[in-house]
Amino acid sequence: MENQFSRTELLIGNKAIEKLKLSKVAIFGIGGVGSFVVEGLARAGIGNFILIDNDEVDITNLNRQLIALKETIGKPKVEVAKSRILSINPEAKVEIYKEFFMPETREILDEKVNYIVDAVDTITAKIELVSRAQKLNIPIISSMGTGNKLDPTKFEVADIYETSICPLAKVMRKELKSRGINKLKVVYSKEEPIKIKQNQSEKIVPRKYIVCSICCWINYCRRSNKRHNKRIKNVYSSQN
Repeated sequence: MENQFSRTELLIGNKAIEKLKLSKVAIFGIGGVGSFVVEGLARAGIGNFILIDNDEVDITNLNRQLIALKETIGKPKVEVAKSRILSINPEAKVEIYKEFFMPETREILDEKVNYIVDAVDTITAKIELVSRAQKLNIPIISSMGTGNKLDPTKFEVADIYETSICPLAKVMRKELKSRGINKLKVVYSKEEPIKIKQNQSEKIVPRKYIVCSICCWINYCRRSNKRHNKRIKNVYSSQN
């Protein structure tokens, strides 16, 4: 009998389909990157998910996030993503955590997780995820900065120490090296970010949960001096 994965089974075989069905993937960040990851994995046949994100769908997400529709605005992203997964595969098992992942976050991962997708947008969270993945020996791929970029042909999958141009990857290389972490698979873009003209009277304000990871490493930093704002802007513009 045919099912939603019959066409995939023709390509990769029954054993591979069963492996996907039994696999468990943790996706941190269900936004411009993570929402498409979730959808792709669900349609591929992954049977077990862990979804972590603290945000609700916002009207500004409609231009780029798969879970963002008029009818989902205001709803928690993890709940919307879970609903989409179950609409595709009602047999899937989905754990959701509506929380902002940081170093002090309780342990969500264990040896049953087969793969981790880092789609969060703060450096402290990314580094913590990589550290936990290394300790648990779980494969991980980390998304670098794609904000203000338009050319999809510039995307590459590489080790973090082979990256260039991407400002976020540069900071990650430095921080991972200082922690003795010598490898990390990432997806990044070699495209130079488009320079967005700012209104001179417009105050630069980090995203709701942005972490000042360049100059002071204080969570939810709200300093207002020009030097600090310039540094925040450089990191903020490189993220989703």
